Amino acid sequence: MKKKILMVAFGLLALTSIAMAQEVSLSPEKTWPEQDKKSKFYTISGERHGQSFFKKHEFPEVQYAPGEKLTFDIYHTPDVMYHWYKLWAEKYPEITELYEVAKSYEGRPILQMTITNKKTGKHTDKPAAYFEGGRHGGEVTASEAVFWLTQHLLENYGKDPEITKLIDTKTVYVRPQNNPDGTSMYLFTEQQNRSTVRPHDTDRDGLLDEDPNEDLNGDGIIHMIRKKAVTEKEKEEANLIIDPRDPKGRLMKRVFEGKGDYLMYSEGIDNDGDGKYNEDGIGGLDLHRNYPENWRPDTGGDETGRGYTQFGAGEYPLSEIETRSTVLWLLSHPNISVVNSLDTRVPMHLRPPSTSSSAESMFLKDRLIYEYYDSLGMTITGYPWAGDVYETYSTRGKVNRLTGDPLKPTPLFGHGPDFGYFYYGAVWYGDELWNNGAMKDYDGDGQRDDYDGMRWDDEENGSKGFKNWEKFNHPQLGEVEIGGSHPKFFGQNGPPWQLESWIKKQSLFNLAMAKDLPQIEIKNVNITKSGDQYEIKVTWTNSGKLPVALDQAKRVKIVQEDRLMLEFDKELTKGFENAKVQITTPELYEKTIYTGYTEVGETKEAVFKVKVNQKEPVKGKLKLLSTRGGYIEREFTLGN
Repeated sequence: MKKKILMVAFGLLALTSIAMAQEVSLSPEKTWPEQDKKSKFYTISGERHGQSFFKKHEFPEVQYAPGEKLTFDIYHTPDVMYHWYKLWAEKYPEITELYEVAKSYEGRPILQMTITNKKTGKHTDKPAAYFEGGRHGGEVTASEAVFWLTQHLLENYGKDPEITKLIDTKTVYVRPQNNPDGTSMYLFTEQQNRSTVRPHDTDRDGLLDEDPNEDLNGDGIIHMIRKKAVTEKEKEEANLIIDPRDPKGRLMKRVFEGKGDYLMYSEGIDNDGDGKYNEDGIGGLDLHRNYPENWRPDTGGDETGRGYTQFGAGEYPLSEIETRSTVLWLLSHPNISVVNSLDTRVPMHLRPPSTSSSAESMFLKDRLIYEYYDSLGMTITGYPWAGDVYETYSTRGKVNRLTGDPLKPTPLFGHGPDFGYFYYGAVWYGDELWNNGAMKDYDGDGQRDDYDGMRWDDEENGSKGFKNWEKFNHPQLGEVEIGGSHPKFFGQNGPPWQLESWIKKQSLFNLAMAKDLPQIEIKNVNITKSGDQYEIKVTWTNSGKLPVALDQAKRVKIVQEDRLMLEFDKELTKGFENAKVQITTPELYEKTIYTGYTEVGETKEAVFKVKVNQKEPVKGKLKLLSTRGGYIEREFTLGN
């Protein structure tokens, strides 16, 4: 029975997929809670056992209505971003197209823009790059980076020669808000979550979203609670002490249970009485664990208890519309060679593999391309890390700060980078911006940690990123203190005055990759006649800095071979041996010439022979087709 249900589910998914892969026009929108000026509360869709409405809150770090001028010293809501995208679509109609690619879980539009010179060809006929942000609702810096890049491209077209050439010859797809539900909740309430707001039983107690955070002190921010261990039970569980590196006693240091003086919780109460605090808030699924490549069941989904699971994976691969719309768009647009799907907050150029080492699972040629971009990225952005998820990301801290054990490679399943390389065969990064203020290793311990972030906050940010601990009488815990770093605009994202420097550097790396896209160019079409036969010799090259196909793309057949075709009026080619126009070379019935995959700087040549059985000139069309290198047509005439 389970198999039948699963087959039906995937059948319906396939039908939905066909529709979702199409571009759809913008449609009138209903009034969303963030747009309802009369209501003091923000209501979240979905049936859950816990609270679904929260008091609205506006942060000084966020712009809630568009201004006359766009600046990046402040964060922007999805509606403000969409306002500018609509203005740009009107201002630059010759190089933009704005459309709704999907609707979110709650029904909000997910808008995407195609940027290319329409006069030089269709967007699908050109090599392409794709950049998106906002998958994780609270990682708003990622969306801002895509937003900044969009403005940079549009405002510099016709001014900057390299950007002009890029838009004339390539296509750039940008999706700034892939999860407007999560981002809107994040920016309009004190709440925060991982990704989608779809109800989820995070603590596996049979209840959905029953234990969200509460803003106990009414400042609109969910800080941390620290409680001095008093009872014997608390002393047995206490696993934190005041970090001696901070003389003001603000920073906490984790130790083994029973060796600490404090316990810590996120701000709120224990709504379901299970002794845990805020462990099952709004949502809980992770859109970045919902990709089909190397997907594993969510927590509790392995019935043996001995296999792998992946927290937040979703009910099945691509169960969430936000991830599904990305995957379907990419699969229906195989002209895309370069992708960066952005997050926060480990400053790192993050790439595949996510479940194995680069050496064991990547083609050498592909790995060298990735390593080149690792190096280029670090040069442009100054990020301290670049490399794969499985090894570099997992072991970047070298040792476990608590146990002293060396860190081991750790897999992430259903992860975008694995999909991007192993399934889609592209240069795919999932870069992370911001660093919790840890700009440098202040104490020289070889780590960039919370202490370094606090030092920078004190010295460069006016101590605005940290709330000093204040006593509070908790209704369940008794005497506690509330404080810690600002979770939204210091921990997960930086203070606004830091925003543009981060998103500009990241965007310049993305732009550099886009400029390297493969590009098929015809160098020469030479036609000679011998008797009633014409020889058409075609020479072409790949002038880009990327091959038209990674080796992995060839393996999974996401990219076809480059190929040449001749096209004549169908009336001229009818009649087999009596046809007025006959392609005699190739000699096979199939007249397409397959030429393999054109490497960087490689020049190739192919020859057609055509017999013309009439005196009048014959017009024809030469077509050079490369899935990721572009599509070119050349008209020619045989005869006088």
